[in-house]
Amino acid sequence: MTGGHQTLALLLFSVFVAITLAITTWVSRNRQGSAEEFYAGGRLFSPMENGFAIAGDYMSAASFLGVTGLIALFGYDGLLYVVGFLVAWLVVLFLVAELVRNCGRFTLADVVAARMSERPVRIAAGTSSITVSVLYLVAQMVGAGSLVALLLGDTSTAARAWTVIGVGALMVIYVSLGGMRATTWIQIVKAVLLLAGTVALTVLVLLRFHGDFDRLLLTAAARSGHGDAFLAPGLKYGGDWTARLDFISLGLALVLGTAGLPHILSRFYTVPTARAARCSVLWSIGLIGGFYLMTIVLGFGAAAIVGPDAVRESSAAGNTAVPLLALALGGGANSTAGTVLFAIVAAVAFATILAVVAGLTLASSASVAHDLYASLRRGRAEPRSEVAVARVASVGIGAVAIALGLLARDLNIAFLVGLAFAVAASANLPVLLYSLFWRGFTTRGAVWAVYGGLVPALALVVLSPVVSGSPESLFPAVDFQYFPLQNPGLVSIPMGFLAGWLGTVTSDEVPDEAKHAETEVRALTGAGAA
Repeated sequence: MTGGHQTLALLLFSVFVAITLAITTWVSRNRQGSAEEFYAGGRLFSPMENGFAIAGDYMSAASFLGVTGLIALFGYDGLLYVVGFLVAWLVVLFLVAELVRNCGRFTLADVVAARMSERPVRIAAGTSSITVSVLYLVAQMVGAGSLVALLLGDTSTAARAWTVIGVGALMVIYVSLGGMRATTWIQIVKAVLLLAGTVALTVLVLLRFHGDFDRLLLTAAARSGHGDAFLAPGLKYGGDWTARLDFISLGLALVLGTAGLPHILSRFYTVPTARAARCSVLWSIGLIGGFYLMTIVLGFGAAAIVGPDAVRESSAAGNTAVPLLALALGGGANSTAGTVLFAIVAAVAFATILAVVAGLTLASSASVAHDLYASLRRGRAEPRSEVAVARVASVGIGAVAIALGLLARDLNIAFLVGLAFAVAASANLPVLLYSLFWRGFTTRGAVWAVYGGLVPALALVVLSPVVSGSPESLFPAVDFQYFPLQNPGLVSIPMGFLAGWLGTVTSDEVPDEAKHAETEVRALTGAGAA
């Protein structure tokens, strides 16, 4: 890589950081300091603004870097992520968005605790939300490390470490000073930049093949070294029964996990009404759908123009496929156009990481303060003290995410996000759906549903090939691999639902019909919603 594109990319990235820090500073001067302002931005955002912010929150480094890399390396099988990420929004639209906006205030635990004993439910839901957010944060940190290694031509552990630390410091500043309002505007700016950059790259790829998508696919297959198998199912997930089960497990996690992601659920509280929440989802589906259609072109474009071998040489997991594609489309490393295009894509990818980590950090720090801290104070916590705790918690969460990001630096970003989705679908989705739709659901059932999905999901990941037993594992030198699947969703998601049912039917608690009726009316009509 030439020094010119490194300097330009760093300059563009610095401009974005300066703009977002200016937004954060402006918001911090005009904030009221209330919990509603910090957690929900005062509920003042329009459906279109929130739709762009949701899209900015969801179109993470996993989508821009990880998914395109998987398509470039594995062809058809990489498309599973595109389909899963997009179809998941139908679950959010029809089952979650409006009801969550009506029933809660700031977090997932608000919805569940509305008709249960608050303390055990809030502790369980808060713990789960923090775990999912940290897992998702790890993926963004890995993306930051991969980008800086490519950008600076320095693949050393020290270079990646300092990049991850820098990203972590910025996200703490965004959250602690600006809260939800600053985070939302950062995500809106990032969504516009990412969509513009993706459109530009997609147009350039299609122009390279004169608009002939069939020719693009055939060229990608020819350069892949796998021939027609590159365009057929099975290259990554069709080798044996274990790979096929992993395919099903990953699909379940992606489709069901979005509805349990804390940072996505928290976005529904930033609009004034449930109707606005539903409209926000419609906006986000349109934006996200168009984006994922373009990632298909970029993934096969990287395979056809850059080649899987060059992608693997730069990043074994494929995380640098898009920046390499931009460089090639502009004429190569020594060309001015290639330098400019690479710099723009690298800056957009950095912007993507910063915006998503800000949203995740805010969601997890909100769970620490609003759920765990408030529960320990038995509901006597003042809103201002909650906000103070949330700001402190963002520092601790950032430190944990940085440490785990350094540990998992050689794994594919989209794969890491798949693990976060599996935990969200196992622990958060069962308790959310039971609370909204099951009249007889009890406190024990809620607690069991959370831990009955969370603990198995984490345990199965630890015992899977992800952590040990293979050269690609986190700890390749040891082997305590007892669970054959890389994604635990196929086992842990049913366990979460089963644990919630079992806890309810074995509970002596009599369900509160009045509270259920109140929750049902609020969920369907919005009466009494915050």
